Amino acid sequence: MQLKHVTLTLALGLLSAGGCVRVSQERAERDLEVGKHSAHGISIDVAHGLAAVRHVAPGEITLWSSAPAWTVTLTTAATAPTSWRVSLQNVLPDAELVGGVPVSQVAAQPITRKQFQVELPAGSTTTLTLSPPDHHDPAPWRFAVMSDVQEAIDDVQDIYQKLNHTPNVRFLLGAGDLTQQGGSEQLERFQRELESLDVPYYTTLGNHELGDDGPAYQDWFGRASFSFVYRGVRFSMLDSASATLDPMVYDWLDDWLAKGKGGVHVVGMHIPPVDPVGVRNGSFASRNEAAKLLTRLAAGRVDLTLYGHIHSYYSFENAGIPAYVSGGGGAIPERFDQVGRHFLVVDVDPKRGIDRVEMVQVD
Repeated sequence: MQLKHVTLTLALGLLSAGGCVRVSQERAERDLEVGKHSAHGISIDVAHGLAAVRHVAPGEITLWSSAPAWTVTLTTAATAPTSWRVSLQNVLPDAELVGGVPVSQVAAQPITRKQFQVELPAGSTTTLTLSPPDHHDPAPWRFAVMSDVQEAIDDVQDIYQKLNHTPNVRFLLGAGDLTQQGGSEQLERFQRELESLDVPYYTTLGNHELGDDGPAYQDWFGRASFSFVYRGVRFSMLDSASATLDPMVYDWLDDWLAKGKGGVHVVGMHIPPVDPVGVRNGSFASRNEAAKLLTRLAAGRVDLTLYGHIHSYYSFENAGIPAYVSGGGGAIPERFDQVGRHFLVVDVDPKRGIDRVEMVQVD
């Protein structure tokens, strides 16, 4: 017992001191592989990894989308089929796929799934773009936020139904802990429940997606850290599931902050850098790293930070940036706080910034 205690203490010391141990390095490296695949005479490359390759067979491709708009480059061999069924999951209902080749839409269900028949000349390279008609619309709009479903997956449908009846929400943003343990069966169950949601769910992972044998999350739902722009707003989702950010993620973040500095920028992650209420294990493992990250976000003029992990609702500020914890997907709620299951609705004006953040109770 004493030896185990010493070993654990040394390991925690290395982590808190920012030593050579990089607990999220493997996930960061796997992020670089998301959206790339070669098989059956076709090579697929989704720009910035904004869609995961879920299935490839002769004449068939299935992608899971992590953003409202992205481009994919398809390179076919001379012996490849020329007609391809491209299935896109987790997309906006009005999204369109276009490119310099014939593309025709095929009926598909549920509403967040699209199927297209695409003609790809053999031995060629083609770039296709997925985008909704309002992608560059500068008018005010709204999105929703929900995290921490975990063992409450059996009861998530009433949250989705209430969200479906909330006017003008374009998509749902998530800060992780979708499942209890992150195995393939649970990830598949989570995906199946999403079929009743009328908008796509763009989310990072949480500590409950890490699993015992390494996360399967990225194979199912794509990158853990990613960034996209929609209607004048940049969204940067960061993998903080291990109570830290990998150095590779900091490099990506610096680029995203530089690109988003002139407009509205929303940053989301699972575990917040600083715990606003004193919950056990509710913040980064290192306060020095938390200060480093918040300094970066403040210097980058981030407009809004969103977190999960703590199973309640809190509104506060970190480094002068408006911040919200929303862990209302149903996972073991904090007792006596009278919040319960909930989601957030965020109204944003690309010209002015964040107009309003409203907490919508479901229970």
